[in-house]
Amino acid sequence: MEKRYRINNQIRASQVRVVTKDGKMIGVKPLYEALDMARSAGLDLVEIAPNSNPPVCKIMDYHKFLYEEEKKEKEARKKQKESIMKEIRLNPRIAQHDLETKIRHIQNFLTHNHRVRVIVTFFGRELEHKDLGENLLNQVIEKVQAVGEMDGKIDDTGNKMIVVLKPKKTR
Repeated sequence: MEKRYRINNQIRASQVRVVTKDGKMIGVKPLYEALDMARSAGLDLVEIAPNSNPPVCKIMDYHKFLYEEEKKEKEARKKQKESIMKEIRLNPRIAQHDLETKIRHIQNFLTHNHRVRVIVTFFGRELEHKDLGENLLNQVIEKVQAVGEMDGKIDDTGNKMIVVLKPKKTR
């Protein structure tokens, strides 16, 4: 959403509260007087708070102001990194070495601030031994607890058991 500012002759109010470019409050002035002050300084009069009564206008270089705003938004977007969901699939018959490899992958994902969905899938008669899948998930949770924690609980959906792990907060 792009924010639009009224500048100079676009301002509609007859009285405005004037602020200098260094932030000093001048006070409430008629619009024509505020415009003269801005022009004499070689700057623009920008309406920064149109909803206040009277509107607040700042004497500043409008293009420099837009550039600074754009830079702030870009920096904010950079810091707003989304959490990526990774997925690891397991089988209740997984060999111990393979499980350790998968756990190392999970730890790596968690240290890189990704969330991890661990899924144990049951085929055929394995459904009768869901306790093996639950033990497997508990083993995974226990091994990664240094870098991650459970987000919610173990979810049992028919032939799958799912747990979501999230990175631990480090403060």
